[in-house]
Amino acid sequence: MGADDNMSAIELYQHTLQQILDRVFDEQGENLEKVAARLCDCVTSGHFLYIFGTGHAHILAEEMFYRAGGLAAVIPILDEALMLHVSASGSTTLERQAGYAAKLLEKYNLGTGDMLIVCSNSGRNAVPVEMAAEARKRGAFVVALTNVRHSQSCSPRNALNLRLLEVADLVLDNGGCIGDAAIDAGLAYKVGATSTAVGAAMLQAIGSRCVELAVQSHREIDVFSSSNVDSGDAINERILQKYKPLVDKL
Repeated sequence: MGADDNMSAIELYQHTLQQILDRVFDEQGENLEKVAARLCDCVTSGHFLYIFGTGHAHILAEEMFYRAGGLAAVIPILDEALMLHVSASGSTTLERQAGYAAKLLEKYNLGTGDMLIVCSNSGRNAVPVEMAAEARKRGAFVVALTNVRHSQSCSPRNALNLRLLEVADLVLDNGGCIGDAAIDAGLAYKVGATSTAVGAAMLQAIGSRCVELAVQSHREIDVFSSSNVDSGDAINERILQKYKPLVDKL
């Protein structure tokens, strides 16, 4: 079914998002499986999934942390200055600052056996690129969740002169448009970004497959329940007792 010129922006966004999701899960299926298998090995052997993003991409780090049905062995790298609630425009400027990622990583024990997922739609700025590079130096397995089409359309904006997709061990492509926004609503530029919705779906699929693989191979894995179902608090309390000493944001 093709897009109809008579579609409203709501209908067109739904249509476009579904097309991207279908294409991503078709074309990225093998890589999603690889990440899930690697993640299963990671969290069932006492290591952690670290996840990081700047600007709106930090939402994807929160998406995997302390969620109903989500893995317990997750450490989000959340830096207020790189998020939006302190200074949105300031976070854009800071994302381009060389050396900031290395200083930020000093607070974390990320290393061999761990996985880091770095989320950046453009994959061109200093902090996400340097974060991936520094994590690989420490021996972590690094996954880039990025927009390959956008990233390849622009030059790197960092001292390494590399894009995120060039410094990761494995790349997941969110299948988005150049500039992320996908809908023509009558302006000179598009609206309706897709990277958050698609990225969240990819990450949740990876997490679900990771748990499935652990169950199938009879490996113990810790997963949060919803705290808003009657049995949730009891399940989560056991997990929190185990992980609070290890994950400061819990």
